[in-house]
Formats: sequence, C-alpha cells, structure tokens
Amino acid sequence: MKSKKLTIYQITFMALMAAVTCILGPLSVPIGQVPISLTNLVIYFTVYVLGAWAGTGSYCIYLILGAVGLPIFSGFAGGLGKLLGPTGGYLVGFIFMALIGGLVIELAHRNIWLTMIGWVVGTAVAYLFGTIWFVYLLKCSVAYALTVCVFPFIVFDIIKIVIATLLGKTVRIALTKAGMIEKTA
Repeated sequence: MKSKKLTIYQITFMALMAAVTCILGPLSVPIGQVPISLTNLVIYFTVYVLGAWAGTGSYCIYLILGAVGLPIFSGFAGGLGKLLGPTGGYLVGFIFMALIGGLVIELAHRNIWLTMIGWVVGTAVAYLFGTIWFVYLLKCSVAYALTVCVFPFIVFDIIKIVIATLLGKTVRIALTKAGMIEKTA
C-alpha cells in the first residue's frame, strides 16, 4: 500500500480553513438551545476541496483550539464545557459528518449529486450523534430534541450543502490547475 504524504499546500490549506472555521464558527443565529452556525458550511467546503482526511483534520484542529478555551464555538464560547454541554454532541458529530461526506465525495469522484447525497447522509449522522447526546444530557424526549435541534436546521443545512459543494468545486478546479493540490486527492 502506497503511503500518502500531505503536501505543504495541503497543510497550509488545512490551517487556513481551520482559521476560517475559527472566524465563522462563533458567528451564529440563536434560535433556541442550538444556534444556526456556519461551522458545517466551512466543513462541507473544506472537505470537498481537500478530501476526507485533510478536511476532517482541519476541523479537528478547530475542535482542539476550542477545547483548550479559545472562544471560537458558537456564541464566542470555548472550553471543554462547551464540548461536554448539550450542543457538544453536534460538534463531535461533525467529525463523522466530514468523514462520511468526504469518503462519498472521493468514491463518487466528486460527482455533484452524489456529493450532496453524501453530505445529507453525513449530516444525518451528525444530527443523530448530537441529538442522542442532547437527550442524554437534558433528560428530554427525542421528539423535543428533534424539534429544537434538527427540524429547524434542515433547510439551512441543505442550502449550506449546495453553496459549499458548488463553491468547493470551483475552488478545487482552480487549485488543481495551479498545481497546489493533486487532481485525484
């Protein structure tokens, strides 16, 4: 099996996108206990451009920075308390979303429609993970958790998926032409 090494361009883009996530992640619209955030938009975009592993790695950098206390989570919060709080399951669930979506993107050779389906499946897994954590911590019903944590976000997440996929395709083509990323990466 051939070992794949990250290029300087990939590492730089991973760090850049972790920084973009740090900037956009805290910007949120509070609509209840779970705010509308731009975090998953950045994840969709980053993973499309970089691939499953580097894109997920970029998000994990963001999570580590937030876990150590930088105020980069929604509402300018940070620390382990946020990760262990009611919405922390969604933050952790985004790791699985990135991996699932990224693997579908790569297996489907970045076909736009299959990519969007992969993102929907990955997002559903993140919803599942986050909702289970929310129900466990708040000792509430699944119906309540779905009403406050999932249903209000579906339309916004579909819009984010479409925007990130189309923008990601354009940026990936440009970066590939510039020789900054491999065509098959």
